[in-house]
Amino acid sequence: MKFHIITLGCKVNFYESEVISESLVKNGYTKTDNYLDADIIIINTCSVTNVADNKSKKSTRRIKRENPNAILVVCGCSSQNKQDEYKNMGIDILLGNKDKSKIVEILKDYKKDDRYTKFYNDRDLEFEDMIISDTTHTRAYVKIQDGCNNFCSYCIIPYVRGNIRSKNFEKTIDEIKKLVASNHSEIVLTGIHTGSYNDNGKSLVDLINEISKIDNLKRIRISSIEVTELDDTFMDLLKNNTKVCNHLHIPLQAGSDEILKKMNRKYDLQRYEEIINKIRSIRPDINITTDVIVGHPYETDELFNETLKFCKKMQFGKIHVFPYSVREGTAASVMPNQVPNDIKKIRAKKLILLSNQLELDYTKRYLNKKIDVLIEEKHDNYYVGHTSNYLKVYVSGDAELHKFYKVKINKIAKDMIEGIIIKR
Repeated sequence: MKFHIITLGCKVNFYESEVISESLVKNGYTKTDNYLDADIIIINTCSVTNVADNKSKKSTRRIKRENPNAILVVCGCSSQNKQDEYKNMGIDILLGNKDKSKIVEILKDYKKDDRYTKFYNDRDLEFEDMIISDTTHTRAYVKIQDGCNNFCSYCIIPYVRGNIRSKNFEKTIDEIKKLVASNHSEIVLTGIHTGSYNDNGKSLVDLINEISKIDNLKRIRISSIEVTELDDTFMDLLKNNTKVCNHLHIPLQAGSDEILKKMNRKYDLQRYEEIINKIRSIRPDINITTDVIVGHPYETDELFNETLKFCKKMQFGKIHVFPYSVREGTAASVMPNQVPNDIKKIRAKKLILLSNQLELDYTKRYLNKKIDVLIEEKHDNYYVGHTSNYLKVYVSGDAELHKFYKVKINKIAKDMIEGIIIKR
């Protein structure tokens, strides 16, 4: 039987979909890029915003309509969050975030017209082991953690992903060794709250130091980490471990202490700035990117301007901008002083313009500089790869996929960095 997977949302979802795909192939199923040709279609949904929920539900309805004979499997955050709505969509196999690793087993037992629905509504869950041995991507993602206990006022994720839990330390190391043996020289450690990793006292720093011993592993990248987790031990890691990429994604969410309190974030601007300055004292050229939500309840024009001012001061390499989205069941959803959508859009546009300028300012530092690029894609006349500090570079010259090259950056324009290969 042929299968097709549609993945929406975060890097954790993409990793989980790869696990599902590898498991299906190992059990005799065939992957197809054409969902109309598939006997089984799996939709791994996202619920981070209302837009994500709507996109997930729209995709489910479209697939059901366009390929009614396929076995339709729906799982993920949106189905977990909107269970009653999905139960009325005629889905063959309906899951939440748990049992994704058991889809092969569920499919074997499944009988058409006898729908399978199973949800776990308890936050106290064990880590669901998922392991991949290879991936089509040059940079291999490894999910090391799941769940969140922060309960930020705007966020639905703790309710749909459950409590904080981590992958077994030894299993994680074994998985990464297999991926490196399969020619993946960069590993991206990912999770819902990656920095909270802890397996029987083994922390994220312990894990990174251990996998750094793997000879052919050249880069270790952290998908995202909270500023509250950047302690002295982590700072020592940045000083001493050259395999850790020169890029950190550290969510800010608001550049106003008043809004940070409303968001139930666990730091203030002074603490955030101190940590960023300390990181840059260790690695002056590091690329620090961030997330910011605009239009959270109580955010006035004055408070938004504080966010603009703080982001400019921090000189981020890029700001991922999210207009606040009301998530039913969260603390912020019942707060007064909700910001109208048209104002959110205006504020988002202003912050995106600032982000574009900051990104250009950062990348211009590398004009006419030589920098290592890991080649990931081949096109007709050029290659595409990333630097350690997460610059996406369009490369001319002869190259091989999955290899590192010294590249001279010869052109920087809006949305594009171009370079030429100097040597391998």
